[in-house]
Amino acid sequence: MSDTAPRNATGAPQRLADALLRSVGGTSAQLQVSATNTDGGMSELGLVANTLAEVVLSPVAMRKLRPKWQEGGSSQWELLVSASSVQEQISTFDLPSAQSLFAMTLTVTVAGQEYLLESVASNEAFGQVYLYRLLLRELGQQGV
Repeated sequence: MSDTAPRNATGAPQRLADALLRSVGGTSAQLQVSATNTDGGMSELGLVANTLAEVVLSPVAMRKLRPKWQEGGSSQWELLVSASSVQEQISTFDLPSAQSLFAMTLTVTVAGQEYLLESVASNEAFGQVYLYRLLLRELGQQGV
């Protein structure tokens, strides 16, 4: 049986994803991003110091990926992020897209542990992104 009721379902996937992330013990993640600088010439020469900003995304859920054997390799994690919280931060920082937010990200902090962002994928329903999946790698002892 199919649902043929005339209603707008664009917000439903995002609300459902938010509820599911909260129900599995959702927490928050902090993205350390480099702030955008409008004076390109001065910053290219290194005359203007880079500024950093903390972006808080919530709800998020994290899971460890199946390990691949590599000597000295670090663990990989998948961070599931609510698209509605990403959209909120995009409008706050006046960015064109979520990809630009993730491109500015230097590190991701979850529960006091820092990770490096390796890749980003998104899930869509009804033509709208409802969830972002971030592939993270544990930050080693060498630092950034």
